[in-house]
Amino acid sequence: MTMKKAGWLLLVMSLTSVIVLMAIYPKAALESALRGLSIWWDVLFPSLFPFFVISEMLLGFGVVHLVGTLLDPLMRPLFRIPGAGGFVAAMGYVSGYPVGAKLTAKLWEQNMVNREEGERLVAFTTSSDPIFLIGAVSVGFFHDPKIGLILAIAHYGGGFVVGLLMRFHGRRKSADHPGEDTLNIAGGKPGRIKAAFQAMHAARLQDGRDLGTLVSQAIQSSLQLIIVVGGLVVFFSVFLELWTRAGVVTSFTELIKVLLSLIGMPEALSTALVGGIFEVTLGARYAGEAGSFIPLPYKAAAAAFILSWGGLSVHAQIVSILNATNLRYFPFAVARLIHGIIAASAVILLWETVMGTSMPAWMDPSAVSTPALSGYTHIMAAFSLTIGTMIACSLLIRLIRGLHQKIRKIPR
Repeated sequence: MTMKKAGWLLLVMSLTSVIVLMAIYPKAALESALRGLSIWWDVLFPSLFPFFVISEMLLGFGVVHLVGTLLDPLMRPLFRIPGAGGFVAAMGYVSGYPVGAKLTAKLWEQNMVNREEGERLVAFTTSSDPIFLIGAVSVGFFHDPKIGLILAIAHYGGGFVVGLLMRFHGRRKSADHPGEDTLNIAGGKPGRIKAAFQAMHAARLQDGRDLGTLVSQAIQSSLQLIIVVGGLVVFFSVFLELWTRAGVVTSFTELIKVLLSLIGMPEALSTALVGGIFEVTLGARYAGEAGSFIPLPYKAAAAAFILSWGGLSVHAQIVSILNATNLRYFPFAVARLIHGIIAASAVILLWETVMGTSMPAWMDPSAVSTPALSGYTHIMAAFSLTIGTMIACSLLIRLIRGLHQKIRKIPR
């Protein structure tokens, strides 16, 4: 049996189990659906819908082309993506998932990125928004605004490292860059700013829609997407609740406990990690409300992993968006896992520097029951961050050398 067939079989079995469990636990299914609907209406709809509409209009006005032309010299050497990816990254980090994927799909539709560039872009622009990270997680779940600083450094810094790593994704060739014909203005070499405004004007003329049509279509498209997001949030809320009632999540939690014990992490964090694997809000809440006997740095590291992984609910949203393109899901999933590991490791390594308090003993008998592989996570975290730093330095050196060569060619 191929992996694809096995995946489809697992999906069918999971959906069938949900149907059966809904018949067994109808009240629990209804209550969990209402909780998911409340999260969508109270949090996601007001926070995401305006960004969806604004991004659609900015694309129609050609602002993305303007920003892309200005950022092209920076984005290509660092991340091997067109300059328009800088706009996607900024919007993705400000408004949170799944805005980065949505804008990447739009760039693909406008032939501004190819498949591999789009996969690189969506892999590191899918992140939590600052309002959720600071307001909901740090203040709401941890009751400590200071936690927001180290979570932000680990989460967004880890995303930058993932972007550098993803530049090695895809074949190395002087491939066609779909956006270059649009970004390079024919006829001489105008200044970068002038070229940016020319690209914006050309994109606006090519779009051709009047303001009324643009606003109407932006709202319609954004409503369709936000409804899909809401449906997925409700579904995974019901899914997780029913599987918890059936004992499946409990079994999965025991497996996570074993893995945590092997790397010297508190086993009590298994509930938070299991919840975060499925739904990011639930997992972050469990991490913040974990037992007081668990050292705070470990709870923050778990929250950083959960925020960077995103939860299967977010993954499903990304898949639904990418379904209309030829972008693949697997590179995104691998990037999310790497991002989670880097972010959690960064919290542990940077805790004393950022928070000003010393780390507790790595092996705490009250929190960890199995002293296997002591210090292993520290070593792997240091290795991951060192490799990321080396890559960043090498890319910076390459950029400086390129600029130096261009300066030497200037006639004197």
